[in-house]
Amino acid sequence: MLIIDGKKVSSDLKNELKVRVDLHRTETGKVPGLTVIIVGEDPASQVYVRNKAKSCKETGMNSTVIEMPASTTQEVLLAAIEKLNNDPDVHGILVQQPLPKQIDEFAVTLAIDPAKDVDGFHPENLGRLVMGHLDKCFVSCTPYGILELLGRYNIETKGKHCVVVGRSNIVGKPMANLMLQKLDETNCTVTICHSATRDIPSYTRQADILIAAIGKAGFITADMVKPGAVVIDVGINRIDDPTTKSGSRLVGDVDYEGVSAFASAMTPVPGGVGPMTIAMLLKNTLQSFERANSLQ
Repeated sequence: MLIIDGKKVSSDLKNELKVRVDLHRTETGKVPGLTVIIVGEDPASQVYVRNKAKSCKETGMNSTVIEMPASTTQEVLLAAIEKLNNDPDVHGILVQQPLPKQIDEFAVTLAIDPAKDVDGFHPENLGRLVMGHLDKCFVSCTPYGILELLGRYNIETKGKHCVVVGRSNIVGKPMANLMLQKLDETNCTVTICHSATRDIPSYTRQADILIAAIGKAGFITADMVKPGAVVIDVGINRIDDPTTKSGSRLVGDVDYEGVSAFASAMTPVPGGVGPMTIAMLLKNTLQSFERANSLQ
């Protein structure tokens, strides 16, 4: 079985992005800038934000983190976003989720300039994705990362049956719409399964490409997979494991040990899709910079 190594691909991609950033710095004196806003002190969010800032600096981009207390009002947050919208040195704006309960996450998404929405969550970017205008939008980072993996590993997709398990706005919906597009790395027939789907295994067993993004540890088992399928595991779930020092470990939505005996290619957890998300965030930020400076 082929192991689709997201850690290696993300490292390769970051190196490629650094070359482009360095070239732009030499030719224009400018570099892409990403600003991340974090509201509150959620430990997991703080780790994500630190990782994003670190990766940004490694590729030569400017990185700024704005920390706000959990008591921040929606009005104050929206005002901060508007200021960043008008800052020509900021090419990507990301507001780390989850947000405190007094803040409407959708209102925050709408407030970000679509041209700086490097998360790809704004309805304008999602709409352009659905319509196939990928050169004029930002694709959500996790689906975009999966697309990058399929392309770099030369996974045949044209005419294949792709089954996406999960319908979130962050992964499931954009992933399904992406796989429908007429691209070398997509062009599939797509089925979406979700919590209300009856007899999910009857669909997953038809999949040439199975993308699991349902948020349930080990949900996809060996009897749900067609022999020879390509399996992409988006899930990141922490389960108890007394044999480890921490008492827990990370697993995906797929039973890796069981399914790997049938799949032709598969992403591990950790080290598969996860590392690609930040890499594609950086790629989107560079694209925003290039669009803003007519460098494409």
